[in-house]
Amino acid sequence: MNDPDWNLYRTFLGVLESGSLSGAARALGLTQPTVGRHVDELEQALGHVLFTRSQQGLMPTELALSLRPYAQSLASTAAALRRQATGALNEIEGTVRISSSDVIGVEVLPPILAALQSEHTKLGIELSLSDAVEDLLRREADIAVRMTQPKQESLVVRHVGEIELGLHAHAGYLARHGRPVSFAELSTHCIIGYDRRTAFIRAMIGEIRKQAPDFPDPEQPCWSFRADSNLAQLAAIRAGVGIGFCQTRLAARDPHLVRLFPDFRLTLPTFVAMHEDLKTTPRYRRTFDALVTGLQDYIATRR
Repeated sequence: MNDPDWNLYRTFLGVLESGSLSGAARALGLTQPTVGRHVDELEQALGHVLFTRSQQGLMPTELALSLRPYAQSLASTAAALRRQATGALNEIEGTVRISSSDVIGVEVLPPILAALQSEHTKLGIELSLSDAVEDLLRREADIAVRMTQPKQESLVVRHVGEIELGLHAHAGYLARHGRPVSFAELSTHCIIGYDRRTAFIRAMIGEIRKQAPDFPDPEQPCWSFRADSNLAQLAAIRAGVGIGFCQTRLAARDPHLVRLFPDFRLTLPTFVAMHEDLKTTPRYRRTFDALVTGLQDYIATRR
């Protein structure tokens, strides 16, 4: 059997992710008949059916689902190859893909990246909002900003400092509900938090308990606004929904946000990481250094 063309796997992944030939065609910039032909060719090359038709659309077979991670790996590798080929080895040009959390990507990185691109006009930036450390090893991203130290080998990692978190609320919310004077009193307020307990959240809850044993348990009704996005939580605090944790330096930008219990603080160790194979390529090295310097300046900003 001849190895199927990569484009067939690319189309296969598009159909898997969209659930239809038409959806894959729109995403890939192909015609629907071309997508259908690619699927047929791949099925013939593999000797197995990959999709069955139903009222809900194209349903992947067990074989198709088992092939998904390999097709995703191919897509990531192809994207990394394209990024590598877009820049000359001795020039700061081409594309660099950066991964960061949503709050860092939306609230902190834009001015750092704007200054970088102003200096290097041929440098392209792709920003992915993700907390997955593994994306560096799979080359889904070139550089990552992380709030936990990456443990994987083959990474260049720089600790840039500690980002401080504190409890905050909008002045309008406090005017309506009063300002709590003790952690126990928080049980009478609306608290903003996460909708599921990850290992990171469990660790944070443990740290909160060390400093404030009377802090309301996340299962209490007062935790009445939940979101798995830090950015959504920050927006809820700014909108006056309730009391929540946010970065003290971001809160200081908004005169309407009030910090509660100033002596109560959590910190997030912050790291910039990239695959060691990239450290000698100018555009990756320059972007890495710009992120380190920019984040250090952000952390050092007066609150």
